[in-house]
Amino acid sequence: MRCSNLEVAGLFLTDFVTIVIMPTPRAKCSPMTTASADSTKIQSVDMHVVRISSAGAQERLDCLAIEEPLEIQVEFSEGESRRSKSVSITMRTPGHDEELAAGFLFTEGILRSPNDVVEVAGWGPKTGAGQAQNTVKVCLAPHASVNWPKLERHFYSTSSCGVCGKASLDALEVPGLQPLDRSGFEIAAAEICALQELVRAHQSVFDQTGGLHGAALFTASGELLEVREDVGRHNAVDKLLGAQFILGHTPLANRLLFLSGRASFELVQKAIVAGIPMIVAVGAPSSLAVELAKRFDVTLVGFVRDGRFNIYHGEWRVASIESMANMFEHVRGAQ
Repeated sequence: MRCSNLEVAGLFLTDFVTIVIMPTPRAKCSPMTTASADSTKIQSVDMHVVRISSAGAQERLDCLAIEEPLEIQVEFSEGESRRSKSVSITMRTPGHDEELAAGFLFTEGILRSPNDVVEVAGWGPKTGAGQAQNTVKVCLAPHASVNWPKLERHFYSTSSCGVCGKASLDALEVPGLQPLDRSGFEIAAAEICALQELVRAHQSVFDQTGGLHGAALFTASGELLEVREDVGRHNAVDKLLGAQFILGHTPLANRLLFLSGRASFELVQKAIVAGIPMIVAVGAPSSLAVELAKRFDVTLVGFVRDGRFNIYHGEWRVASIESMANMFEHVRGAQ
C-alpha cells in the first residue's frame, strides 16, 4: 500500500494595508514523490495590494509566503491488518513535506529509527495556491509500535506555536531524554558571528517574501550543511531534522542548529532529541528554553548580531572568546 505526499499554501501579510484580489502562483512545479523531497514546490504567490505611504495609495504586486494545512497520518500494523490514524495538523509552507512529517514524529519521540519507517509519501487532491497535496502518510514497519495513549494529545500546531495543542504541560517533555556529552563539539566565537550571513544567502523564499523562518545545520568549523525555510519556526526545524533522520544521520552530536528567530522551549527540545549540542539563535531564548538547555547541557546562544552574542548556557563549547575580544579592542583603538 502506497503512503502519501503533501502540499501547502498560505498568505503572510505585509506591513502595509492590503487588499487581496487574486493569488497568482509563482511557478508550475511537479509534486514531490520521494522522501528526499524537492525544493521546487510553489512557496510564494503574487497578490495585488494597495500600499499606503506618504506618497499616498499605490496599487502594486506583493509576494507572499504560502501557508496551508498539512495533515500527518501514521499507517501501522494491528494484528494482521493495517490501519491509518491522523496524528497532527500543522500550518506550513510547501516543500520538503515528507521531511517535515518524519521530523515531527522523530522529535516528538514517536519514531526512534529510520528502520521504523517503510515509506513517507503524500496523497490526496492538489488544492490551494500551491496546487499540492495536503496529507502525508508515514507508513511504519510491521515491527514498529506506537504508544497511542501517549499520542492521544491530539496535536494541533499553528504556524506560530507548535505546543499549543498539547493537553497539559506534563505532556510537553519527550520521555527518555538524557543530558548531552560536554565533550566533542567546539566552535570558535568568530565562526558564530558569521553564521547568520551564510544562512541568509540561502534563504531564497525569505528574500521574495520576508515572511519565512529559517533553520540550518553547521559543522564545528562553520560549514553550512543544510537550510530549510517555513512559515512556522517549528516546521523549519522539523524539515531540517527530518531530512537527517531519513538519511540515518541522527544523533547529530557534531552539529550546530541555527535559528533565524527566537529559541523556544519546543525548538530546544527538538535539538535535544536529535542529539544536537549547540543552538545559535538570532533572537532571544525564552526562560523555559534556557532552563531546558541547562538541564540537558545544551549550549544556547542568542542575539547573534553585529559581532556580538549572549551565551545563556554552555560557554565551554565556544572557543577563542579572548581572541575575538582582542580583535574588537584593536578595531576600537584604530577608530
